[in-house]
Amino acid sequence: MNDEMIWHIQVKRLYLLLNTKEKAAEVPSNSEARRRISFFATSLFMDMPAAPKVRSMLSFSIVTPYFMEEVKFSDEELHSDQDEASILSYMQKIYPDEWTNFLERLGTNVKSEDIRYWASFRGQTLSRTVRGMMYYRKALRLQAFLDRTNDQELYKGPVGTEREQNKRNIHQSLSTELDALADMKFSYVISCQKFGEQKSNGDAHAQDIIDLMARYPALRVAYIEEKEIIVDNMPHKVYSSVLIKAENNLDQEIYRIKLPGPPIIGEGKPENQNHAIIFTRGEALQTIDMNQDNYLEEAYKMRNVLQEFVRHPRDQTPTILGLREHIFTGSVSSLAGFMSYQETSFVTIGQRFLADPLRVRFHYGHPDIFDRMFHLTRGGISKASKTINLSEDVFAGYNSILRRGHITYNEYIQVGKGRDVGLNQISKFEAKVANGNSEQTLSRDIYRLARRFDFFRMLSCYFTTVGFYFNSLISVVGVYVFLYGQLYLVLSGLQSALLIKAHHQNMKSLETALASQSFLQLGLLTGLPMVMELGLEKGFRAALSDFILMQLQEIRWEVSCDGHIFNMVYGNDLAIRTFSFQSSWFCLAQDC
Repeated sequence: MNDEMIWHIQVKRLYLLLNTKEKAAEVPSNSEARRRISFFATSLFMDMPAAPKVRSMLSFSIVTPYFMEEVKFSDEELHSDQDEASILSYMQKIYPDEWTNFLERLGTNVKSEDIRYWASFRGQTLSRTVRGMMYYRKALRLQAFLDRTNDQELYKGPVGTEREQNKRNIHQSLSTELDALADMKFSYVISCQKFGEQKSNGDAHAQDIIDLMARYPALRVAYIEEKEIIVDNMPHKVYSSVLIKAENNLDQEIYRIKLPGPPIIGEGKPENQNHAIIFTRGEALQTIDMNQDNYLEEAYKMRNVLQEFVRHPRDQTPTILGLREHIFTGSVSSLAGFMSYQETSFVTIGQRFLADPLRVRFHYGHPDIFDRMFHLTRGGISKASKTINLSEDVFAGYNSILRRGHITYNEYIQVGKGRDVGLNQISKFEAKVANGNSEQTLSRDIYRLARRFDFFRMLSCYFTTVGFYFNSLISVVGVYVFLYGQLYLVLSGLQSALLIKAHHQNMKSLETALASQSFLQLGLLTGLPMVMELGLEKGFRAALSDFILMQLQEIRWEVSCDGHIFNMVYGNDLAIRTFSFQSSWFCLAQDC
């Protein structure tokens, strides 16, 4: 193809991009559907390795730690109106078109169980996470069928092929073969720490988990079993890790591993992960939290993602592969929207910049994919020591870097993630992250990293860990110093005296410093990268409107002290981070 033809194709493509307008009937009315289609179509033009056949791809597993969270909503929870609105009515208001489609799809055969799952798939429940992760198996099964079908049979589909060959058993054997191949390449283990205890106590959560395994036959559950036996006329507790599956709507034991003692002696979540890793299979291991989701179209790209472990030279092969997240809770409230935008900046711009060129990206939990054999032979995917490993995920990144591992980040695939949507929840989350960071600075891992990093990576590591909080502290203190300084100048009359003196002596610089305010303040400057990111993804008009709306949707909080009303206005990321600190300090200062 000569240069003239290439230029002709590029000009034609540019012309179509500028002039083609979709018809309203061709655009999905659901905003989430538009977002997913847009990202999937855009990601196909990114630097993505070619996908091998399913038989040749790397096998992988997923592990999800579960403690006592909601599995699926019960009928009582769905229809209870203790907060002036039931969960079901709230879901119907947030997702009106999806509720309409649900009723249209099922017609008059709507059952209570169907409604429970419909609502649970739109909340932060274990059912939503399991449904999303099982899309991997569904995608692999379809791709395996496409791999073994020629072009003539492809357009007829599996049913057409069956009719043409007129043999029912061929279709059955094909289905069995596809299931076996998908199960060989993919496994999903939920580490339910308290399942044995829940089952013995008759907890409804245990039955909900069994129902999930019955709904998804390839799902496996690992839990810790505690039994008391008599040895030499003395009671003795025996602990075991047990793997189960569903059989005829009952749980059936597959494997049992006796443990030397109680496994949960450190932090709960990493210990819960560590005891279940032995039941995973394959070359790669993806860590998924309980409040995540996945999309079918993104599951089709998993073969491409796993090729990242084999496409690079040996010294550049990733040991932890970071993936992008989409925060699906941003539409719940304005505060949830602020948190969603903050997370969007962190899991896209921040992660990309930390990975390249800074090369100080570690593991921040959620959808990252591990080189399973590398980490199983080097201490596991998380540390669980009490208190010091409060932020257990990042220590896996420290561990990988200290052992000559390589951590990368890719954006052509995304995984859903739910975040806290209440002010109190956000404050607790930020406090947990800050406390975990302070514990990291006391650990031997960060000491060893600092001793071995070069100068530039050491500075980058500092400013992405404790340096970030130190800068935030300086910013908050600087705001207080500025406000109290201005208050002192005004009340003492010094400001007017200085202004008069500056005017008489024609000192423009002093007059400007005293009288003017900077428009581009810290909150606006820190929001610019987010605006640029949204502009590239949604278009700059949509990004600008979202940014202006975010500034207008400020959070107003009123404190009444001795009959006086004090308004506190918060509208940016820095204010949200310091909300609880400022409010408690203010009340103490005013003797509330």
